[in-house]
Amino acid sequence: MSDLILKSALEMLYIWERQQGNKIFLRQPEGDRWHELTWSEVGRQARCMARVLNTLGCQEGDRVALLSKNCAQWIIADLAIMMAGCVSVPLYATQPPDSIQFVLDHSEAKVIFVGKVEQADKVDIAIPDSIPRIAFPYADGLKGTLKWNDLIENTVPLGDNYVPGLDNLATIIYTSGTTGFPKGVMHTFRSIAHAAVGYKENNGFDKNDRLFSYLPLSHVAERVLVEMIGLYCGATISFAESLETFSRNLQSVSPTAFFSVPRLWMKFQQGVLEKIPQEKLTRLLKIPVVSTLVKYKIKKGLGLHKARLIGSGAAPIAPSLLRWFEQIGVEILEGYGLTENFGFATGTPKGEVRIGTVGRSMMFSETKIDVNGEILTKSGSNTLGYYKDPVSTEMIYSDGFLRTGDIGEIDKDGYIKITGRVKEIFKTDKGKYIAPAPIEHRFITEFPYVEQLCVTGQSLPQPVALCVLHQKHREQPSEVLINEMAEALKRLNKSLEKHEQIERCILLREEWTVDAGMMTPTLKIRRHKIEAKFQDLIAQSANSTQTIIWEETFAEGRSVETVLNG
Repeated sequence: MSDLILKSALEMLYIWERQQGNKIFLRQPEGDRWHELTWSEVGRQARCMARVLNTLGCQEGDRVALLSKNCAQWIIADLAIMMAGCVSVPLYATQPPDSIQFVLDHSEAKVIFVGKVEQADKVDIAIPDSIPRIAFPYADGLKGTLKWNDLIENTVPLGDNYVPGLDNLATIIYTSGTTGFPKGVMHTFRSIAHAAVGYKENNGFDKNDRLFSYLPLSHVAERVLVEMIGLYCGATISFAESLETFSRNLQSVSPTAFFSVPRLWMKFQQGVLEKIPQEKLTRLLKIPVVSTLVKYKIKKGLGLHKARLIGSGAAPIAPSLLRWFEQIGVEILEGYGLTENFGFATGTPKGEVRIGTVGRSMMFSETKIDVNGEILTKSGSNTLGYYKDPVSTEMIYSDGFLRTGDIGEIDKDGYIKITGRVKEIFKTDKGKYIAPAPIEHRFITEFPYVEQLCVTGQSLPQPVALCVLHQKHREQPSEVLINEMAEALKRLNKSLEKHEQIERCILLREEWTVDAGMMTPTLKIRRHKIEAKFQDLIAQSANSTQTIIWEETFAEGRSVETVLNG
């Protein structure tokens, strides 16, 4: 991709200010009303806040942190950080206090923007008093020494349009990580521009698109597919106010492009089936005229009836779920990317879904498989490396290609299938190596009642599956459920190699959460945390003759038969 067509995100803001200054850029809901900000107003507020950062002593290259759930001010603050010549360091609103402390210390952040977060009292303690805080209008419970609205009203905007060099460091995104403390992934204005322009060219985004922001902007997927697409295409971005208003906000916006994660797609499905049971839905979809009406009403109810592009990523999605959405006229396109390449690697062209794959290399990106089966990618969006970690930086590159840490295959048409993680492979006591991810993927396909799953088996004779069922199934420990799951396990094991076959499933009552440290902020399981928490339970289960066991069988010393009988 030629440098001639790449401009920094800040230059794109200046272009849209000139070309469509009075058009709405950001829409923030509050109760029953929307606060709408034009491109000109966003630019003005960003210039005010950039001056505030300069006044607070921030100099070119200094790091400024962002800790908040999504809102219009998040994006304005990001632009202000760029205008001040600084480097943004986004944090998750759900990030544990010890991780917040680590990132702020490691990045040497000079100022922090704060907004809505989880557990505000713990976050307060995690932020050192030495770091000035600028509080968004929605900073519930957080102590902000400086208030956003007051600063905007009483600050004269910067007069010049600062233009950063494309090779200047723009952001450090700390990976949520499934093990240990996060690493700071460095991205320049060039790598960000490459990913944004790449997505625009591959998917035909333009200024008429309506985007909906609700997944964390601190994650690279939302950053590129919402914030940067908005900036590079001149599109409008609307936000969700809260979890409670999510559905209403989504329906109101009716986005033209919508990206989600597998867990939310499952919840969408559950919501539909609560209103229309599967048996009735199947009958209705077989009636030609009625089928069209039913599909439209379901999509409108979800707020997706005007979406021309619908995607899923961040984790594997069950093929059965993809097929279910296909039946109601929703084509979900899968893609693949990493924090290290600003989320830009592969995608599925519209109308060319190949279930079980994450699409093929997008234009301006190259993908290949290394001799050990690892997926390697190369593009202008690849990271400079890890902040203050030259050793890890050197390890992630091979002849200019980024090592993804994922194992995969590429078919004759270039479609890529991810089959596991290099570091997740474990060895049983028989000396056999097992990749858990493909087994987990097959398991959920056979038994979709499972919402969260971890297949483990280091030094065990055979793998064991730790399962969390969907809420309504967790509440009903019935013999029918156990029998259905046992049958699903038999079917699964027939499709696996002998050493891969799951010996037993342990059904857990409590959902794995981010707060408990069992999930990353992007809802990937923290395998090592789960294995450590349930290692005693796994050891106890070795003496059972049952293949499906409820957790309380061991916790309460009750027999399996007692549990089955309620």
